[in-house]
Amino acid sequence: MTTAQVQPRDWNDSIAALGTVNARESVTVTAKVSETVERVHFDSGDRVAAGQVLVTLSGNQQQAALRAAEAAATEAEQQYVRGTELVGQQLIARASIDTLRATRDSARANVAEMRADIGDRTIRAPFAGVLGLRQVSPGALVTPGTAIATLDDLSTVYVDFPVPEVRLASIAAGQRVFGSSAAYPGETVEGAVQIVDSRVDPNTRAVAVRAAFDNPGDRLRPGMLIQVRLEQRQRQALMVPEIAVIQVGRDTFVYRVLEDDTVEQAPVTLGVRGQGLAEIVEGIEPGTRIVIDGTGKLRPGMKIVEGTVQEAKSQTADAPAAAEGDAP
Repeated sequence: MTTAQVQPRDWNDSIAALGTVNARESVTVTAKVSETVERVHFDSGDRVAAGQVLVTLSGNQQQAALRAAEAAATEAEQQYVRGTELVGQQLIARASIDTLRATRDSARANVAEMRADIGDRTIRAPFAGVLGLRQVSPGALVTPGTAIATLDDLSTVYVDFPVPEVRLASIAAGQRVFGSSAAYPGETVEGAVQIVDSRVDPNTRAVAVRAAFDNPGDRLRPGMLIQVRLEQRQRQALMVPEIAVIQVGRDTFVYRVLEDDTVEQAPVTLGVRGQGLAEIVEGIEPGTRIVIDGTGKLRPGMKIVEGTVQEAKSQTADAPAAAEGDAP
């Protein structure tokens, strides 16, 4: 039999939920044009920098078209310069120079278009990250939308998880979040709330919360299931061990120890639960002495004596004493 005085203690409310890991940046690298793969510059799982060349597509026809466009642009530029000189000498009409300028500008635009077309045949990493499995090989024909590889920035990952709308007012950016994964038993990672969604799901009455976690070693991968615990502001709460709380039907009570060491049932209202503790919202005051364990043997009016219980004298005083020599 154990008793203790109940006193307020520091307590952090927490919200438990299941979340999914998402990469900070994630994309499936694809081609923009239909062309044959000339060379692949990466292997599966490579870490690449932003702008690094991943795949080169064949572009012989485009290279030839570019050389022709550059030659036409050079000729148009020379014609324009020559026309400018002739206008200065008043040998041709000034209106002619406008035609030559338009021809030159059109040739320049054609060169730019050819260069852009060739640029589309060099596929680069849009940001730094880790590549997934390679999906193409040299000689393969790719078309717009053909998956070449996945690319994920895993330096920081996001974990999205739902929170009931009734807790919406208590969530704010910057709050600490702790996560754990079945892939790493016993390990906990710490992050922080980055943003709370602007909408509540009308079907689940929950709001999506996004937390950011540093990810050294790329241990957390997109798609992983994470158990998250969102800590809220610290407050004072009257917490008692859950084993001290008795539930009988709809009645909830603890055993309060009176000044004469007898016990009585004290109906209580519970708040949050966690870490083997239960919050008493109503029913007892700070400093109240209650029975922590051994409650299964207690009845109202029993007396606690040095860790054991016995019937109170008021309940046994009228019991007749057995006469000496009486038969049992």
